[in-house]
This record gives sequence, C-alpha cells and structure tokens, in this order.
Amino acid sequence: MPDPISWAYSWPYYAVTFAAAYFLGSIPVGLLLARLFGHGDIRAIGSGNIGATNVLRTGNKPLAALTLILDGGKGAAAVLLAAIYGPDLALTAGFAAIVGHVAPVWLLFRGGKGVATSLGVLLALDWRLGLIACAIWLAVAALLRYSSLASLAALISAPGFGYLLGGRQLAELAGLLAIIVIVKHGGNIRRLLAGRESRIGAAKAGKKVSADS
Repeated sequence: MPDPISWAYSWPYYAVTFAAAYFLGSIPVGLLLARLFGHGDIRAIGSGNIGATNVLRTGNKPLAALTLILDGGKGAAAVLLAAIYGPDLALTAGFAAIVGHVAPVWLLFRGGKGVATSLGVLLALDWRLGLIACAIWLAVAALLRYSSLASLAALISAPGFGYLLGGRQLAELAGLLAIIVIVKHGGNIRRLLAGRESRIGAAKAGKKVSADS
C-alpha cells in the first residue's frame, strides 16, 4: 500500500478503482440470464439465490455453467484491468468486485454468496492459488455432494496457500474473501451442523430449498 506521504495523491485512484470494480461485480449475471432464457425471476425458485447453483435448479445445465463462468469472469476482469496500473489496485479491485456481487445496489444489496466471483479473483491474482481453490471445491463437492461445504473449504483454505504463494497481501485479501463467504453461508453452516443441508442434485426447480453457494 502507498506510504502516508503519497496517500493524499493516491486515494482518488483507489476510489475510482473500487467504484468501477464494484459496479462490474454487481452485475447480477444469474438473474439476467435466467430471465433472458425464459426462466423468470431466479430468486423465486430454489434457495432464492442468484448464483450458478440456483440457476442449475432450473434444469438448464449450460445456463448454470455460463453463469458460473461469467460470475467468475467479472471478478477476474476487474483484477486484470486494475493490474495494468499496479498490484495494489488489483487487490483493491478484487475486493470491490466481491462486495459488488454480494451487495449489488441494483438488488437492494441482496446479491449472491460470492464463491464463483471469489474464485475468479483468486485465479486472476495468482493462477496457482486459484487452481488450488478450485481443486479443493471440486474434491469436496465430488466426495460429499455439498456445494456450500465445498465453497467454505475452498475459500477458508485460500489464505494459507495465498501466504505461501504470494505473501502477506495476497493472504490478507484471501482472508477477507473467506470472511465474506463465511458470513454469506451462515444459514448453510447451521444446516450442515444440523444435518439438514441439501446435497448437490437433490433439489428440484420450483421448490424452495435451503442450500446454495
């Protein structure tokens, strides 16, 4: 981060970066795609979330995959564009993109849970860290069939790997992303502990369920 002497000159760049990345991250991809392809308001089915897991409950697997890619892509794009102007701005953009996704102004600050966008941010900041997080998600999801648990495992492990691969600043950002994801998964954590969390593939479209990531 800039030293105290230069901060007075640097803060406008950080403010503009944060705002631009926030608005990019706040694009509700799942909601827009579901409406575009005739599935109505995605918030009215499944868990009511706007992420790829809930889009999958429409039965449209390609649409869910596209939502996953684009949610991750907007996080990665924010980081890569800001990285042109320096690594600190890239970190700022990554955090802002997640904030935009989980609290978009367009949806009265009720957005997604930030997993796909977080993975996109991590991939853009350090592809090794991003791949490790994705691999952990896939392994836990394949073994235990809980999307929420896979998401938590992937993001909670990221700070440690981030420190080993990129140092303190990358670990700190990964830690912030993990905190956001944990908070957004509060209900899922309670259901996991109570043994009531829905497994991947168990929910049907049109029926309110409890799980999502």
